[in-house]
Formats: sequence, C-alpha cells, structure tokens
Amino acid sequence: MPGVTKEQIQQARETDLFAYLQFHEPSVLKRDGPNYRHREHDSLVYVTGKKYWYWNSRGRKINALDYLIEIRGYGLVDAVNQLIGAAEVKKRTRTEADPEKEKTEERGNPAAESFSLPWARRCATFAVNYMRCRGISGEVILRCFRLGIFYEARYKGEAVCVFVGKDDEKKARFACMRSIMGKLKKDVYGSDKRYSFCYPPEHPGSRQVAVFEAPIDALSHATLQEMEGWKWDGYRLSLGGTSGVALFSFLERHPGILRVTLYMDNDLAGLVNARKIKSALRKDPRFKHIRVGINPPRTGKDYNEKLLYTLQQTREEPEVSRQKQAAVSI
Repeated sequence: MPGVTKEQIQQARETDLFAYLQFHEPSVLKRDGPNYRHREHDSLVYVTGKKYWYWNSRGRKINALDYLIEIRGYGLVDAVNQLIGAAEVKKRTRTEADPEKEKTEERGNPAAESFSLPWARRCATFAVNYMRCRGISGEVILRCFRLGIFYEARYKGEAVCVFVGKDDEKKARFACMRSIMGKLKKDVYGSDKRYSFCYPPEHPGSRQVAVFEAPIDALSHATLQEMEGWKWDGYRLSLGGTSGVALFSFLERHPGILRVTLYMDNDLAGLVNARKIKSALRKDPRFKHIRVGINPPRTGKDYNEKLLYTLQQTREEPEVSRQKQAAVSI
C-alpha cells in the first residue's frame, strides 16, 4: 500500500482509541456505569476494566484504525497518517505544556483539540457547480453562503464542499467535507456532532424541524419546497448519519419545538434508525409532547434522488406537450 508501511499500520492499530477520542472527540464519550459508550454509535462500548472497545452490533473488538476506517470513513493511508500524526502531536503538546496541565492529562483528561474551519476559497465555482448538478436551487445556495454554512475549500489538493454547523451564538462548532469530484466524506476534526448542519427557517422561532441524514438532502427538501410552493417554514437539520445525537441536542436548545418529521433515507438503515429515534423521543419525558412523524421519500433512496427525479419530470413535461400538439396539428 503506497504511503504507509506495515510497521506504521501496526502502530496505528495499537493506538489507544480511548485516549484518541478523549483528545480529538471528547464530546462523543458518555458514562455508562463503570464503562463508556459512544454517543453517536450506541453499540460501541469501552470496557474500562479490560481497556478495549467492543462493537456490540458487530460482535467484536474494535481498534483505532478500525474506528477511523469503518466509522469515520477514512481511507487506510489517511487513517494511518492521522493516528500516527495525532500521537506525535499529543507527545509534543505534553512536552510543551506547563506542569499543571501535564498533571491534568496524566489523570486522563487531555484537552480537546481546538476546532477550526478549513480555509475558504475566494472562488467557489466548483462547489456551486456541484450543488447545481445535484439540483439545489441558486436561491438556496446563495442563502447558505450568506448564512456562512456552506463554502468551498481544499483538502489535500482536492476541491471539497464544506457544510457548517453553528451554535446559538452563530459560532461554528461543526463542519463536514464532501468531495466534489471524488468519494471523500469526512467530518472536520474537533467537530461537535451536537451542532450538526442546520438550514434555518425564514422566520425565527419555528416550532417544526425536518430531520435528514445529510446536508444535501436538507437542501434538496428546501429546493423542492421552492419549486412546489409548500407553505412550510421550519428548521432542516442534518444528523450527519443516522445517530440521533444532533437531534436530541437541538431539541434541548429549542424547547418550543412541537413537531419533528424524520425524512431519513428509504433503505433498511434509514427506516430502522428512524423508528429507533421516534421510540427514544417518546420514552424521554422531556420530549413526550412532541409529535413525531416518519416520512421517507416515495421516489428514490433519499431526498436528493427525489429532487433529481422531480426536476427530470419537470423538464420532460414540456417536451411531451409539444409532441401532443404536433400530433394534433398533423
């Protein structure tokens, strides 16, 4: 495998995954009795006594390299470099730290890596063209730019779309990158999944939230509304997958929400997780008053496929009409 050696791969496998998450993704760790559980993947449990992560849904242990490749979507080379690089950064940080900070880290509470957005390119031609090819309207794209929740950046020389999630003070707390030409799908390190991408309503204070797996689906839904003139003005929240972490955090911060509609993908994973989220909301006393609906797309796997199909049908209708008129005139 070009770029990494067998020794480096083994070193990456032996990286302490719990320490790695404490340093890079502290927000995903939650206490579960004497153990820890992953907030986004509930079946991942850190067994404190034996010091390993167990993936209950897969019935096996998981190491740091497995985590980055199978859960975070890294390629092998990127995952190895990330883990080896992270280990070096951590060593350097400890060396340069003051004694009090070093003692804190030795007690198992390393400081989280600070989150920062990728550098934005002044020209976003590639990102805009990509979004238009996915059917997203110019008005929706422009509003995203104005809100500072979408832009174009470079990652390892490749043009990428960046979707940003902000907190209530409009501070960026989350970002995910999606390749324009390739298959890259990656959260920016230090991202807090509780503040995932959200396309806000035109008027603040809405009591409704539509929930999607990906930002492109949320923006596809907004484009469909623009095309078909729906009278709806709510939040459009992306989960960044199928975990309900972002939704539960959003509802905690927006206690006025009365309606949640889960627009998950129309596949087994999407439907199963939609039912799990709905059940969890009903069981939580904080959210029992909220009406929850499940509304997968009737056409296509997700709402972007539904949008593209709708656009295709819209383009074909005038052609069919012209053919009928020509037949009548003959």
